[in-house]
Amino acid sequence: MCADTRRRPTPEAVDGLLLLNKPAGLTSNQALQKVKRLLNAKKAGHTGSLDPAATGMLPLCFGEATKVCAYLLDADKTYRVGARLGVETDTGDADGKVTATASIPALNSNEWQQLLSKFVGPIMQVPPMYSALKKDGKRLYELARQGQVVERAARPVRIDSMELLEASGSRLLFRVRCSKGTYVRTLVEDIANAAGTVAHVSSLHREAVGRFSAESMLDLEAAEKAAEGDAAALRKCLLPADTALADWPSACISDEDAGRFTGGQRVHWSGDTSMPDRLVRVYGNDRTFLGVGQLDHEGWLAPKRIFR
Repeated sequence: MCADTRRRPTPEAVDGLLLLNKPAGLTSNQALQKVKRLLNAKKAGHTGSLDPAATGMLPLCFGEATKVCAYLLDADKTYRVGARLGVETDTGDADGKVTATASIPALNSNEWQQLLSKFVGPIMQVPPMYSALKKDGKRLYELARQGQVVERAARPVRIDSMELLEASGSRLLFRVRCSKGTYVRTLVEDIANAAGTVAHVSSLHREAVGRFSAESMLDLEAAEKAAEGDAAALRKCLLPADTALADWPSACISDEDAGRFTGGQRVHWSGDTSMPDRLVRVYGNDRTFLGVGQLDHEGWLAPKRIFR
């Protein structure tokens, strides 16, 4: 049998965002690499990792759009969370080993909603041992796998809303909108503790990242079908990089200033300077997105990220 000598085409410059509905069973990087190959893209990155068992919105950034990854990390997230009550695991999810069991309180839907509402607002969370945070240069999950438990400082996070979707037997299903850095596994454990029991995350689906909602997502199967025979078809599904920053104020500058700005020089803008140090989207006269600028109280726009 002859060996397949076909070579993959040379990767090309591809720019834009794709909001992937990540399937269960893939790491975030595995999902990224699959779509990167489908697009035949040179440069790619993702923002806001999801655990392999989790599903839902994973923003994938290609080419110049990788420059907005850091800003998407700061965005609020919305999750649909399934919790199994009465069983605790060492990882806080269904993949871990059972470490404790407890009886389940007989709460009705109204009582569960009242309990969930107590977590809305600024709260303090102790990060789980199975997390990517570092202690003395080592990832916490590496220490956890060695059977170690180390002290972790509580960190402030913000819960914007908690909506009960189902409470039946050992199953609790709710929707949470929260700030970056929120550990849903810890949230589930804290809710269970407040109810006088234990729990772990049985399912996790991210519905939204910042302004991006579920309607904007593309399934991996649909991406594969779109790319059959030609990556150009899938590239039509990409969103412009500046859509990730659509909630920011914008500034339009002259062609002359555009040359200076993209050359790394600050330029003067005559617009609203009432919010100094604010990051703004910067456009040329033809509405070409030039990059991210930081505005000072005198109206100077300093380039922070330049888009070619």
